[in-house]
Amino acid sequence: MHGPLWLILAFPLLGFLINGIFGNKFNRVTVSLVACGAVGISFVWSAVLFFRLIALPPESRIYVEKLFDWISAGKFNAAFSFYLDPLSALMILMVSGVGFLIHIYSHGYMGHDESYARYFSFLNLFTFSMLLLVLGANLLVLFVGWEGVGLCSYLLIGFWFTKKSASNAGKKAFIVNRIGDYGFLLGLFLIFVTFGTLNIAQITEQAPRLLASGGILVTIMTLLLFVGATGKSAQIPLYIWLPDAMEGPTPVSALIHAATMVTAGVYMMARMSALYMLAPLTMGIVAAIGALTAIFAATIALTQFDIKRVLAYSTISQLGYMFLACGVGAFGAGIFHLMTHAFFKALLFMGAGSVMHALSNEQDMRYMGGLKKKIPITFWTMLIATLAISGVPGFSGFFSKDEILWESFASPQGNILLWIIGVITAGLTALYMFRLIFMTFYGESRVKSHIEKHIHESPSVMTIPLIALAVLSVIGGYVGIPHLLDGSDRIGRFLEPSFAHFSESAIEGHHSAGTEWLFMIISVIIALTGIYIAYKMYIAKPELPVAFAKKFKGVYTVLYNKYYVDEFYGYTVVKPFIKLSRIMYNIFDRVIIDGSVNLIAYITEWTGEVLKWFQTGYVRHYIVTFMFGVVIILGYFIFR
Repeated sequence: MHGPLWLILAFPLLGFLINGIFGNKFNRVTVSLVACGAVGISFVWSAVLFFRLIALPPESRIYVEKLFDWISAGKFNAAFSFYLDPLSALMILMVSGVGFLIHIYSHGYMGHDESYARYFSFLNLFTFSMLLLVLGANLLVLFVGWEGVGLCSYLLIGFWFTKKSASNAGKKAFIVNRIGDYGFLLGLFLIFVTFGTLNIAQITEQAPRLLASGGILVTIMTLLLFVGATGKSAQIPLYIWLPDAMEGPTPVSALIHAATMVTAGVYMMARMSALYMLAPLTMGIVAAIGALTAIFAATIALTQFDIKRVLAYSTISQLGYMFLACGVGAFGAGIFHLMTHAFFKALLFMGAGSVMHALSNEQDMRYMGGLKKKIPITFWTMLIATLAISGVPGFSGFFSKDEILWESFASPQGNILLWIIGVITAGLTALYMFRLIFMTFYGESRVKSHIEKHIHESPSVMTIPLIALAVLSVIGGYVGIPHLLDGSDRIGRFLEPSFAHFSESAIEGHHSAGTEWLFMIISVIIALTGIYIAYKMYIAKPELPVAFAKKFKGVYTVLYNKYYVDEFYGYTVVKPFIKLSRIMYNIFDRVIIDGSVNLIAYITEWTGEVLKWFQTGYVRHYIVTFMFGVVIILGYFIFR
């Protein structure tokens, strides 16, 4: 017995209910204690269960906890049950741990917001929903969490709903994810029809027996699930909601990008690896979409000036890496990068929030600069996160990203083209991230004069979480040191029971250690080259970016306008849909629906007008009517 899993979920849910119902009657300290304490206790209990799990032999690291039978219909039964194995154990630790730091940070960042209690109640609900998603023992419970994070993203992206851009961003996220969820639901229906169950363990066990490898059924099934993943994890073509999600509070961005919403799709694919490894066509599509999304988003990030939007496109790009890993069968590498990304991406967003806090909510990097000495804790922690995401050796991102790059070439499903796209993206990542650092913290100050005199470092309630995440951004990757670097790849071995019997991560027998060393060195050189180019363009010769923008105006304009994807969707999807809606309103709603209702009302009114002549209330009228009736009846019997 590992201990009750439901406690991990109970505390965030309880925090949501307490602050949601009574929060407006509490002071802000009480609200914070309830919200942060709920997630903190959940993290502590997750850690206890995690260490209990790793103390067991690898083959025994599975625990199922059934609370009750949820749906029973004929032979179908869906229990409300939870599933703890290495994959879910790592996820609950990451979600609750990073979520706890974001909650603490929020106490300082949102300290003056009027809807303080509402914010923290939604934040607790978000954490609960993600924990439910990763602990669900069947796809139905997982789907409840899946929809829960979608709802919470809508509530928190549009948290400042009186602001039109925020409410629009919330609706956009909700609608785009409904498109993905439609595909996901169809996938669940097909799985149920095929297996007669939605229990993940039973599906994993039966998949090799019931499905032919490469068959049309498993291909359609996995593609439908992948449609859902592209929505939740912001991949082409459903990535468009994530950049606009920056309209929400910055800690919400950190939570969405690091620990909750966008990791759901990657987790789902890793959890369903039994199906994906039987669908090589789907795996190829997943790898291609992941690689394309990674480089596509990275090129857009090169030209953006909103500090949070740069990080948003960075997240889309890094998620592309994770899908690339899953697409080549390296699910362990994808989850490893998901974990390290949670550390440095949460830190980057919270660091950006600290910069905005110092600059009275300024987000445009063109009005920053020279902040290195004025907010030193924010600078050094963001620099560490930037070194991590850039893949500089010694930092967490180096180990996880390099493993993905190697797997994209060396695994049976990989090829040199995927590696080339991945390594170019690594160089672009280093370039746009150090562009952010140099524009924000180096050079001459471009801060508006009325703001500059008030610049100050964030309070300790905000900087302590930054420092904690900075430490994790350095050491977090050392659990996955590869054998090539005399490591034991502990995280890979730990995660192996979750999917190793269906996916052999990176079969390297036909590639020498020298080849792996060469590829690693090339990726490091390209990352360092990206850093050097950023230095030349934004420190040594700051006039170069303007010169390049003028020389390559067409390319720059396309990148700056994000390839005009939103405009394309606007003309091909949104406007036609609006026109169709207006036609349906004018014809179907007004003529058919309203017309039918109005016709019934008219007939009723006309009938009343006729009948009222017979209901006058005068006895003499009724006697005359009665006499007419008698005459008619007598006439009928006399003359028939």
